[in-house]
Amino acid sequence: MAITSSATTQWSGSLFEGSGNVSFDSSKAATLPVNWKARSEGSDSVTTPEELLGAAHAACYSMAFSNELAQNGTPPESLTTTAKVSFVPGTGITQSALTVTATVPGISADDFAKLAEAAKVGCPVSAALTGISITLDATLNS
Repeated sequence: MAITSSATTQWSGSLFEGSGNVSFDSSKAATLPVNWKARSEGSDSVTTPEELLGAAHAACYSMAFSNELAQNGTPPESLTTTAKVSFVPGTGITQSALTVTATVPGISADDFAKLAEAAKVGCPVSAALTGISITLDATLNS
């Protein structure tokens, strides 16, 4: 059975002068402001579609990597994943750069690297983003 999640954006005005709010309908976890200026110039107080996509990619990758590690018999003690999603006005979304730092007792560096890459490929959000470059920088804490 498919699980469907939803979000809604209420927008007012034109692209360049307008603004809106995006609400997480399924979880009711947040309502966040969005606008073109934040998307095209950056902001520390207004979200963007790319930040939301980065959150989805980081969460999905962490879940996929945790599963890969557990199936290997080396479940993670901790994973910290960041996804930096790049947007170029006039071009669109161009890249998602994943960075993960993990504490995984009993795993070799080679197995860690292999499983980190497998998680990148196996993550459903990565699969949805096949039209852009996805990079991975994975670090195993000693």
